Amino acid sequence: MRRTKIRAAITGVGAFLPDYKLTNDEISTMVDTSDEWIMQRIGIKERRILKEEGKATSDMGAAAVMELLEKTNTSPGEVDMLMCATITPDMPFPATANIIAHKTGIHNAWSFDLNAACSGFIFALSTGVQFIESGRYKKVIIVGADMMSSITNYKDRTTCPLFGDAGSAVLLEPTIDEVGIIDYINRVDGLGRHHLHMKAGGSLRPASCETVERDEHFVYQEGQAVFKAAVSSMADVAVEIMKKNKLKSEDVAWLVPHQANMRIIDATARRMGVSKDKVMINIQKYGNTTAATIPLCLYDYENQLKKGDNIILAAFGAGFTWGSVFLKWAYSPPVEK
Repeated sequence: MRRTKIRAAITGVGAFLPDYKLTNDEISTMVDTSDEWIMQRIGIKERRILKEEGKATSDMGAAAVMELLEKTNTSPGEVDMLMCATITPDMPFPATANIIAHKTGIHNAWSFDLNAACSGFIFALSTGVQFIESGRYKKVIIVGADMMSSITNYKDRTTCPLFGDAGSAVLLEPTIDEVGIIDYINRVDGLGRHHLHMKAGGSLRPASCETVERDEHFVYQEGQAVFKAAVSSMADVAVEIMKKNKLKSEDVAWLVPHQANMRIIDATARRMGVSKDKVMINIQKYGNTTAATIPLCLYDYENQLKKGDNIILAAFGAGFTWGSVFLKWAYSPPVEK
């Protein structure tokens, strides 16, 4: 007797965005830049910043999870597992995922963090798929959340226009329909760490008065090296997953790229042969929210998605890390009455 294949499908999306909008005009009062310069080179108009005292990444992740639970009519006790992709944990330990689970009343699940920078959501999604396909778990939540303002140096004109804060989450559930996550490709190259990292705060360079004085607890990026690697790797892996699954450009309903830079997004779409009207873009509103960008795109475009849509996710991040996911969307927007 032939065994029915179980796939993992995204069955809902939740998100949280801070209220405060940091505009290009405000950034131009901090460093030598301008709205025109930022828009031409990056494509960001404004970004959200979490300013409330005592709030952190877990608060954004928890708010996204609470909305997700409500939208999918899921009780916290039904959740089997929660993963949080983040590079801005509330603290080095315990895991931010544990804190999110506590804040949302998810007490019957196990949880952990995953660190793959801007590829974090794709890596976590690929991991969550395994637990659904094994048949052991029925409801897995993947959170992508980062408070990038906590590690952004607002005296550095090359990096401070890039980042924003946000939290987002998706629910994975099993399906035997011809939908869900079909395939994924993930890769890393540890040499890339030299071009994009945070210099201090880990076991290699523990925090000290000297590391703080040298601004070594902020994002450090060699822009040209990162841009060159991102353009080639993100486009290559997206094209690779299309070829592997015999997809032509006309078969792709949507490309969901990591929102780091409009030039990288455009280059990926061109390599795939996908027209711009099929590319999810919200970088102009939110900037680079690291692990939150891809699910935040799905959240913004949710009402335009139809069951069975072929969707390609693609990301590139520090490490270097990069990857792509091919999925068929599992549900259509609810009919408004």
